[in-house]
Amino acid sequence: MIRAIVAVDEKWGIGRKNELLFRLPADMKFFKETTTGHTVCMGYNTLLSFPGGNPLPNRKNVVLCPEEIEREDCVCVHTPADVLSLLAEETGDVYVIGGAMFYRTMLPYCEEVLVTKVHADGNAEVFYDNLDENPDFVLCSTGDTVETNGYTVTFTVYRNTKVRKAWL
Repeated sequence: MIRAIVAVDEKWGIGRKNELLFRLPADMKFFKETTTGHTVCMGYNTLLSFPGGNPLPNRKNVVLCPEEIEREDCVCVHTPADVLSLLAEETGDVYVIGGAMFYRTMLPYCEEVLVTKVHADGNAEVFYDNLDENPDFVLCSTGDTVETNGYTVTFTVYRNTKVRKAWL
């Protein structure tokens, strides 16, 4: 199953200057517990935003890289079609983890989107598609609301009612 996982502010903002809007220990714990042992896929700038530009440990990291980039510490693919072809062969869970353009490209193929909603304005420059206004997505689960690092967050799950298959 292909899922996206994202933290958004109250305006569905996700980033500013290639960085996250908030430092949220509860969300980071959720992200790590959810994605560890699975495949994560991302755009190249997302990879570069990690400490040292290194892939996430204990996960298969698939990265949409510029043509001239090849790395041994992750799986580099060079076109969205290559990403979809590779993901069609995956037997386990896959998590799309950013950035904004990669989320936009992959959203139609995601069966679910795990959204951590931050009840604050992060002054974002980059935004995620507002799933509350997208007729293809329905809110199917709202988890607990928790406090983390001075912010109130709610964990939610949206389901895509018109999933495109990666192999089509």
